[in-house]
Amino acid sequence: MTRLITPFGFRSTAAEVASGIDLTGKRIIITGGAAGIGLQTASVLANAGAEITLAVRRPDAAQSVVEDLRQATGNPAIEVRQLDLSDLRSVQSFVDDWAGSLHVLINNAGIMAVPELLRTSQGFELQFGTNYLGHFALALGLHHSLAASNGARVVSVSSSGHFFSPVIFDDIGFDFVPYTPIGAYGQSKSATALFSVGITQHWANDGIVSNALNPGAIATGLQKHTGGLKTPVERRKTPEQGAATSVLLAASPLLDGISGRYFEDCNEAEEVAKRPTDFTGGYAAYALDPGNAARLWDVSQRLIEDHHSRKRLPAH
Repeated sequence: MTRLITPFGFRSTAAEVASGIDLTGKRIIITGGAAGIGLQTASVLANAGAEITLAVRRPDAAQSVVEDLRQATGNPAIEVRQLDLSDLRSVQSFVDDWAGSLHVLINNAGIMAVPELLRTSQGFELQFGTNYLGHFALALGLHHSLAASNGARVVSVSSSGHFFSPVIFDDIGFDFVPYTPIGAYGQSKSATALFSVGITQHWANDGIVSNALNPGAIATGLQKHTGGLKTPVERRKTPEQGAATSVLLAASPLLDGISGRYFEDCNEAEEVAKRPTDFTGGYAAYALDPGNAARLWDVSQRLIEDHHSRKRLPAH
């Protein structure tokens, strides 16, 4: 498989990547799209004419962002809807309210390095449940809408943080393995990368493609538990640069038919043999391993089905 190289790179901005692309008539959902790189992604895609839905935890707080986006882009087709990825009931409600086709789903929202072991409403470790499992349930629920678009894309924002842990299949919830904030984050981002491989395995016949990405080091609210960025200044990006790879995977014709891969700096990343200590990037083999992806898909379906089964049990 030939590594995909584009004309863009580390310094490219989302606007540069989207230059000349017309997204009129395309419907796009961006989770966590009211701040950080999600907001920059939304702005550029709206400028290209797409119909944008920001799926956020606090829609009231995001309403002013929507108004600003409409004014700045001249695109009235921007809305906000409530979605709490840490609660599968909220995910189901969002899915139930969605009607019609969906051309692009951007799994952008995330939390990082939560200091203590916390659980979602359904009892899953919070980072795994929010960063990965909530997005998995969302995509599953929107599968019919994605398939109806005949060429839909699912974009998942992973991280170089995936180097800190593979998916620990025997103890995803840290019931035995001691919890560490960065280890749990790493597991959730490895799962996010594997999700794109899983979509490629399961939904290719529906015309759905999916790729994962590392956006790079961008100073946003994501680092509130880590004391800010530790990355050297020369390796940091602006939000406009950080959104570039998301926009590339969501909208560029250069990615037509490309699926199950991992990108950074607007190009396909290379596998590395060990975790780099110089912030040069790449990806670990376990994060794109087909066997891991298939296993994770089965485990994730079972977790969600168990939740739905418990909901249907009669009260005692």
